[in-house]
Amino acid sequence: MDLSAYRALWRTRGVVALLASALLARLPVMAAMVPVSFLAKDAAGNFGWAGVVAGAYSVGMAVGGPVWSRLADRRGARWVVIGTGMAWGVAMAVLALLPDEAYRWMPVVSALAGAVVSPVTATMRAAWPRIVDGPRLRTVYALDATAQEVLFSVGPMLGALIVSFASPRAGVLAAAALAGVSIWWFGLRQPPPLPHDDASHGRRLTARQLLWHQHRLPLILSFALAVTAFSAVSLGIVAYADDHGNRLIAGVLETVWALGSLIGGLVMGALPGRRDSYAWRRASLMSVGMVVCVFATHSPITLGIALLLAGCVLAPTVGAMYERLGAMTPDSVRTEIFGWMNSGAMVGAAVGASLAGQVVESFGVRYVWVMAALLTLLAAASLIRVPPHRPADEVVVEPVSVAEAH
Repeated sequence: MDLSAYRALWRTRGVVALLASALLARLPVMAAMVPVSFLAKDAAGNFGWAGVVAGAYSVGMAVGGPVWSRLADRRGARWVVIGTGMAWGVAMAVLALLPDEAYRWMPVVSALAGAVVSPVTATMRAAWPRIVDGPRLRTVYALDATAQEVLFSVGPMLGALIVSFASPRAGVLAAAALAGVSIWWFGLRQPPPLPHDDASHGRRLTARQLLWHQHRLPLILSFALAVTAFSAVSLGIVAYADDHGNRLIAGVLETVWALGSLIGGLVMGALPGRRDSYAWRRASLMSVGMVVCVFATHSPITLGIALLLAGCVLAPTVGAMYERLGAMTPDSVRTEIFGWMNSGAMVGAAVGASLAGQVVESFGVRYVWVMAALLTLLAAASLIRVPPHRPADEVVVEPVSVAEAH
């Protein structure tokens, strides 16, 4: 391991501020979903309605994400990020203040809130190649994926704490208030927009031209398949804990899985990277980890160990996908491509939870990991033709070809 990569990032102007502001800006969105679920359940009297509200939110995000990301590329990220962040805070406040008897409006307001989720993640990942270059770019994407795992653990926990000590309504309002401050700060950290008359960035791609690409489309598909597997495993963990009669097991196993990813991401970011790095190899290791989990379900301890090991390749694989997608996309549309990637993830999350529920009911909990192994294997297969990251790579930005421009 070589910690010089992290020291170089620390000394690079703008990296720490951008990463810290992005973490705070994404935290309210992560923290809000637990209070929203309980708010919907309390209003309607059942968790089925909470699922409807959450589904409407996911649909809104999948639709709105690419729109705002494309606008950020065209008009600059700063005011797109801030404007949508403020709109999200208002929509969540409206959702929190709806009277219980108006619970049928919750999916509508939730969908609107999802549609105006600020493109924080997409703009941050698009900004990295403009701030960092060379080997540090690989490190910062690994660090980004690792930080995301921390958010997935900390965000819902904070939401649950507010629900426990106050109320679901207070939790949603707190998320809305925090978003107003944190997203504003993140928006102000955005680099200036690209000049429209720049010869290397002037051409704009349509959505079809952007997506229908020999490397970008497989990367987005692979990421969606991986998120489908992750979502299925999360539901499988809940079902596993329920089968054992102790719901606390679910929280412990989720934390262990996230801890493995955190360790893997930090280690990968510190490796010197002297060899070509193929994303499909890392995705294949994810599939191996899921297979190990299949044979470890006879006790929570063995499953926890298997999840810890499987998690160690999660953040490195996701970080490699981010890096490859960013390197193979023109700067002028890089925010938009990450917006499409996030939309694919939202679809994958919804599909994964639904499929996992059917698998649990029809075959049993352990077969959720069988499904996850198959999905991650498909994700690896999708990446076989994607070129590797090479040690000598600087920022590789593909030019807009004549065929793509027309």
